[in-house]
Amino acid sequence: MTKKALITGLTGQDGSYLAELLLNKGYEVWGMVRRTATENTRNINHLLDQIQIVEADLLDSRSLVETIKKVMPDEVYNLASQSHVGTSFSQPIFTAEVTGVGALRLFDAVQLIKPDSKIYQASSSEQFGDAAESPQKESTPMRARSPYGAAKIFAHNAAKVYRESYDMFVSCGILFNHESPRRGDLFVTQKIAKAAARIKVGKEKDLTLWDLKPRRDWGFAGDYVEAMWLMLQQDKPDDFVIATGENHTVKEFCELAFDHVGLNYKDYVKLDSSKARPAEVSVLIGDYSKARKVLGWKPKIGFKELVEMMVSAQLAEER
Repeated sequence: MTKKALITGLTGQDGSYLAELLLNKGYEVWGMVRRTATENTRNINHLLDQIQIVEADLLDSRSLVETIKKVMPDEVYNLASQSHVGTSFSQPIFTAEVTGVGALRLFDAVQLIKPDSKIYQASSSEQFGDAAESPQKESTPMRARSPYGAAKIFAHNAAKVYRESYDMFVSCGILFNHESPRRGDLFVTQKIAKAAARIKVGKEKDLTLWDLKPRRDWGFAGDYVEAMWLMLQQDKPDDFVIATGENHTVKEFCELAFDHVGLNYKDYVKLDSSKARPAEVSVLIGDYSKARKVLGWKPKIGFKELVEMMVSAQLAEER
């Protein structure tokens, strides 16, 4: 019997890669999208004839209940959120409503209509914030440094409540930074990749960032969606850190990106500390040993390959 999967946040980076993965595994894939004045289906245009779309919103409980009734999914992947850390400082209430309470609304809708559905909740390394230990693992205390991180902690804890109170299968993937050519333009990695490409072809002159020192554990989104799927194939729900186990600075990302197009980043990257966030997380690095042992998962794409992949994709668009 064909499995049905519902993906919230279908049009995002992770949603599009996950949809591809599930289609290749023979799933009937439904994607939940929020109605907006301007549709953005760029990441899924090549999949539109293979998936089914349903309109709903994490801010609207009724639409979620109706969606679960319509789809009756075997698996639910909650990838929708206001996912930009910087934006969460300027829109903290909206971020909390969508990223935090929105997840709770979804869990509740599933519990009311189809409690035997397996749920994947997209947790985040930003929950660790000012981390008490390094590398971070599933048991590391969570000390968020942004409204986004705080909202993700709420959703993460709500997932555990529904798991333990209603005996529902809700697994949380604590994903560290993961990127791809489909990454949104607001994110620093895509800003760098795009700037390197545009400067190379003469469409821009420089790139302004606020800090080159933060260190992140960067992996490839296409690898990470496989881990999401593997979590829902287990006999019991659990929490898993998904990461590469190594970290790199924003400076290193710049170096590789500009090197890939034959430029020296020092000639083009400018710093403006006035653009800095109210609070920043300095270092994040994940310990994915549990995922390796239990899920048999490990990352395939390395940091250098990831950066070059993103820059090459941007260069292809600009030429």
